[in-house]
Formats: sequence, structure tokens, C-alpha cells
Amino acid sequence: MVSCVTDTARTLGCRDGAAATHLKFISLFVIFFTSIIGISSPVFLARYFQGKPVYDKAILIIKCFAAGVILSTSLVHVLPDAFIALSDCHVASRHPWKDFPFAGLVTLLGALLALLVDLTASSHVEHMGHHKPPPPPKPSGDYLPVVTQEGVDGKKVVGNSNLSNEETLKLKQKLVSQVLEIGIIFHSVIIGVTMGMSQNQCTIRPLVAALAFHQIFEGMGLGGCIAQAGFSMGTVAYMCFMFSVTTPMGIVLGMIVFSVTGYDDSNPNALIMEGLLGSLSSGILIYMALVDLIAVDFFHNKLMSSQTWLKKASFIALALGSISMSILALWA
Repeated sequence: MVSCVTDTARTLGCRDGAAATHLKFISLFVIFFTSIIGISSPVFLARYFQGKPVYDKAILIIKCFAAGVILSTSLVHVLPDAFIALSDCHVASRHPWKDFPFAGLVTLLGALLALLVDLTASSHVEHMGHHKPPPPPKPSGDYLPVVTQEGVDGKKVVGNSNLSNEETLKLKQKLVSQVLEIGIIFHSVIIGVTMGMSQNQCTIRPLVAALAFHQIFEGMGLGGCIAQAGFSMGTVAYMCFMFSVTTPMGIVLGMIVFSVTGYDDSNPNALIMEGLLGSLSSGILIYMALVDLIAVDFFHNKLMSSQTWLKKASFIALALGSISMSILALWA
């Protein structure tokens, strides 16, 4: 309770509504433009390499960097913030929040929810694949020559299974990108609402610069996944725009909530909502990063398995993404 009183006194010393509002309006434009830069960079990079011999390798390395960013976002940024919000002295002194680690529980529920969505969508994709009409029969006979490194072999044509597998993989990648965006949007809105409700200029001033870099790296993470999924240009533009506006929209929403209710970011109800939504977002992002990004590429990607140098380069990209995002935790 003593530390709670001390924190309250320190917060009151930095409380300046006019200065805080001025900083928030600056942050709207700064965060919007840095978000666009972050998420569009991997997309344009992928477009640049498209059609070139190194395209597949470049996309894989970009995606591994993205996986590191997203894993670090969930474990170093989102989850600790959720624990801190629910451990605040204004919340932890009340039932049932002091009796049970709800942040961990909701994170678990978020991971299970992501698994359920993954299983349901995968079953739907497989069901669609099994019920597709068979391709027309080849008029040139039962056997076709297939050129391999060993020579020319006769291979029996049994259908268009390779195309079906490629379509299934593309649908899976699109699903992963969409679920990732949902998890990241949760996180971005929470950040924005928290800043919008805050009247503490000492907190907001360093956050503006830190969140600008935060959005760049988080955008690169999501953009790397979007680039590989093969969406149409319209869908890519829409997903990039949605990511870019969620944090500014959250800031505006937080300002509206404060003006209507008088709640700031230290209000117990606001802290509980921040902690629960952050935990849910963290669970989704942890599952997606480990299962749908890292495990898929490092254990089930034939391109990486066939080239040792590519596996090393991908691991370095994964580590760089994790380290870059983790360093930002010093400021945001």
C-alpha cells in the first residue's frame, strides 16, 4: 500500500492534461506513418524479388525475421504488460484478482483458442480439397516423362495432387496471416487505448518515439507473413491499412473514454481490461509464432531442409528479429 501511495504521488506530479493531449495528437501521425513503413517494407521487398531465382529464399528469411519479431512481441512486450496490469496495487488488492494468476490463465485460453481456430480452418481447407472435381484425363496416355537430376523417368499420372497441395498451403498461409493480424490488432488497440486514457506526460513523451520503432518492427513481422501468403493487391493494401490505423484509432478511443468517463490508465477497471485483452493477445501470438511460423519453416520446409546455409541464415534472421524487438522493451 505504501508503494501504491508513492506511485500515485509521482503520477500526480507528471499529470498535465493539455501537454498530454498535445503529445497524443503528435503520436497519431508519427505512429500511423511508421506503421505504414514497417508493414509495407517486407511486402515491397517480396514484390522486388518476385520472379528472381532468390525469391523463395528471400521470402523464407523475411518470414523467419518476422517470426522472431512476433515471438518477442508476445513474450517480452504483451505478456509482461498484462501481468503488470493485473498485479497493480489497485487491482491486486481486490478479489478475485489477488487469489489467482488470471494473466497466465487467459494466455493459456488464447493459445487454445488459436489452436481451435487452426484446427477448424485446416479441416475446412482439407474438406474443400477432397471435394474438388477431378481434373480432366490426359489424352497423351498413362505415363509422362519426368526430368530429374538422375535422368528421365516414367511417372504415372494419377491426378493433380501437387496443385491441390499448393492450394492447401496457400490457404493455410493466408489463414495464419489473418489470425496473426487479429492478435496484433488486439495488442495495438490496447496500446492505443492505454496511451489515449493516460494524462501522464512523463509516460507519454518517451512512448511516442518507442512506439514508433515498436510499430516498425511489429509491422515488419506481420508484413513478412502477408508477403508470403499470396493475397491479392487489394487485400494486402487493406490488411496494411488496418494494421496502420489500429493504434491511432485506439489512442482516439482512449481519449474519448477519458473525456466521457474520467477513467485514466490507472483506473482499476481499465487495468483489468488491459490485462485480460493483453493476455488473450499474447496467447494467440505465442501459438502462431511457435506452431504456424517457426515449427512449419524449420521442420517441414523442404527448401530449408535441403540447404544447410539457408537453415543457418534463417535461424540468424529469427534471432535478429527476436533481439531487435526485445531491445525495444527498454523503452516501450
